[in-house]
Amino acid sequence: MKIHEYQGKGLLAQHGVAAPRGEAVFSVTEVGDAARRLGGRVVVKAQIHAGGRGKGGGVKLAETVGDAERIAGEILGMTLVTAQTGPGGRVVSRLLIEEGLEIVNELYLGLLIDRTTQLPLMMASAAGGMDIEQVAAETPELIHKVHIDPGVGLAAFQARRLADAIGLTGPPARAAASLMQSVYAAFQAVDASLIEINPLVVTATEDVVALDAKVTLDDNALFRHPELGELRDLAEEEELEIEASKYALNYIRLDGSIGCMVNGAGLAMATMDIIKLAGGEPANFLDVGGGASAEQIRNAFRILLSDTKVTAVLVNIFGGILRCDVLAEGVIAAVTELGVKVPVVVRMEGTNVDEGKRMLRDSGLNFTTADSMGEAARQVVELALA
Repeated sequence: MKIHEYQGKGLLAQHGVAAPRGEAVFSVTEVGDAARRLGGRVVVKAQIHAGGRGKGGGVKLAETVGDAERIAGEILGMTLVTAQTGPGGRVVSRLLIEEGLEIVNELYLGLLIDRTTQLPLMMASAAGGMDIEQVAAETPELIHKVHIDPGVGLAAFQARRLADAIGLTGPPARAAASLMQSVYAAFQAVDASLIEINPLVVTATEDVVALDAKVTLDDNALFRHPELGELRDLAEEEELEIEASKYALNYIRLDGSIGCMVNGAGLAMATMDIIKLAGGEPANFLDVGGGASAEQIRNAFRILLSDTKVTAVLVNIFGGILRCDVLAEGVIAAVTELGVKVPVVVRMEGTNVDEGKRMLRDSGLNFTTADSMGEAARQVVELALA
């Protein structure tokens, strides 16, 4: 679950991570008072779930309260387009008004789970303020990394080593090392999957401060933190993704014409790849998970077909916990109830596969079945283009 910058900074502050003083506002009328409380010279920052806001015109420095009000009026309500929003952009409905700082150095700090080692990985770089993906591609030697043993936590020597690696000495080095340990404490406490501070800045007074904060929370751990669920901003999410989440389904919207229903993220990736290999383009993928019921399958089909770009559907299921006969029951019910007009290709393997195929044949509905992923992809692409 993504949250806004000001919300992420609030969580980090609870664990001792320094950030500029700031206030979230939801209307232009709130801006003047907030700017005055923060000293007049402030930064006006659009709050959307995407990076690159500054390049898109969503982050601007205001020298006076009047400037802050004028800039806020320009940004609030605008459709902000960045490299991460796609061409459609995001409408800005809230702002962060933040005190201006005298910055002498910009750094990068990130913390996430390394899927290869299954350990938390902290990364730091002297190339702060830049796209970290660009730094990784062009100058990977500028990114310094340490893996963290969850039983020990981020050791003081590891934090000091990272601070030294990014060129810090004296008080800023000590402050940065302490901040890194606080970031890891926050990461653990809220069950985050990502904390990214870009830039992490050194000020003229040698303080080390999180000038930005991108925090993503692990959805699977929210049952331990019901209060964090209140930070979710539904306006930042796709309508169909929200609908899917109500039924414990994972839905991602894409730009093609072939709807994909799968069980498991790995199978979803493979399904989309093989559709593209066959000359088609996925319109979405919908992961029903390992233990979906027939009712969830019906809801999944309804959500999948709510995308008007879908001209054909590929159902690609490996039946383990989700049995093939349960899948067939749900698909038949969905096609019957929804009056599905687009072609549906079904490829399934696993538990009760013969019974599932028999149910599809006996349904009297116009399903196309396939025995392999390659065959299924070729058939659905042909039907989508027919």
